[in-house]
Amino acid sequence: MDAPRRWPALLALALGSVGIGLTEFVPSGLLPQIAQDVLGAEYTQEPSRAVAHAGWMITAYALGVVVGAPLIAVVTARVRRNRLVIGLLVLFVLGTIGSAVAPTFELVLVARFVAGLPHGAYFGAAGLLAASMMGPGTEGRGFAIVLSGLTVANVAGVPLITLLGQNAGWRVAYVVIAGVFVLALIAVAATAPKASTAGGSPAAELHALGRPQVWLVAVTAALGFSGFFAATSYIAPMTTAVTGLPQTAVAWVLVAVGLGMTAGNVVGGWYADRQPQRAMLLGFTGMIFATALVWLVGSQPAGLFVGAFLVGATTLFLAPALQARLIAAAPGAQLMGAALNQSATNVANSLGAAVGSVVIGAGLGYRAPAAAGVAFGVIGLALTAVGVVVNRRTHDMAAT
Repeated sequence: MDAPRRWPALLALALGSVGIGLTEFVPSGLLPQIAQDVLGAEYTQEPSRAVAHAGWMITAYALGVVVGAPLIAVVTARVRRNRLVIGLLVLFVLGTIGSAVAPTFELVLVARFVAGLPHGAYFGAAGLLAASMMGPGTEGRGFAIVLSGLTVANVAGVPLITLLGQNAGWRVAYVVIAGVFVLALIAVAATAPKASTAGGSPAAELHALGRPQVWLVAVTAALGFSGFFAATSYIAPMTTAVTGLPQTAVAWVLVAVGLGMTAGNVVGGWYADRQPQRAMLLGFTGMIFATALVWLVGSQPAGLFVGAFLVGATTLFLAPALQARLIAAAPGAQLMGAALNQSATNVANSLGAAVGSVVIGAGLGYRAPAAAGVAFGVIGLALTAVGVVVNRRTHDMAAT
């Protein structure tokens, strides 16, 4: 596609990821309001335990991603990617509206699970569609462009929607998020190339699941990225109860996370197309430092804001590299490779939020999830080092 046609289509795909960023990360800033609304009796008795209980809303969404990404990759293998993206946006609209109107906590969890189903497949299909519009060898940059919507969501959208939810109610916030998905649906339908290719065959997509290197990278992402979600899922109560800042400061901490994600994504997309393994080593090293900063000095405003920025930066620096590695490890099944990255990331979302809930519920305080984030970062770095060794041995064996 020429530039005048390509960029509107790329921006439309990025708008879809804006909606994803909102629906995924807004709960982190609204957990106290959600807990008070749907877990009123529990919240009255013990607010911290109710907030931890409400954190399962994050886990339910993440589990939807984990289930939906590989399933949709197989079922829709022969669907043209532009049509697939449109269908996934329809599912986002339905799941997000369901989240807003569900009357009980149990039904909210079901709606969040449904809303999570298209997440991984969207980033996979939209990233590959973006790369096809840009040309060969641009998987990292294509994914980074789509992912840029996620950074915009965290810089501006999440703080604004958080403020809206704090003042007008979290359900109103989710109605607005559904509106963003509707706009993205219209924009993609109007601008995406109609002759986009299909992903492949169901057999080829399934075959990717039998590759050990695919699972090694996926496990690395699942465990390593848990550090980000452990450190950020409970950022709202940490900001107010530990750092002692007013509730309005939560939005600004989320801005710091978003700015970091923006910076990390710009550099990470460029680096991933050149040195994906080195990018992973550098990214996990940085994540360890960033989560340690939140844990050790997050009780001070400067430590919290700097740590939040660095956690966002290192995580989004890693994301394009992991995407590129999974696509490379699954030749002939690019959609599965791309979707598995999102499944792995949302295993991390689920695991990080769940571990955070456990350590808070155990009475270790709101700083404890960041300490767990350090441990997850160390695991990610170790698994990346194992992957480097395995890839070198595989390359040497192929050469002989």
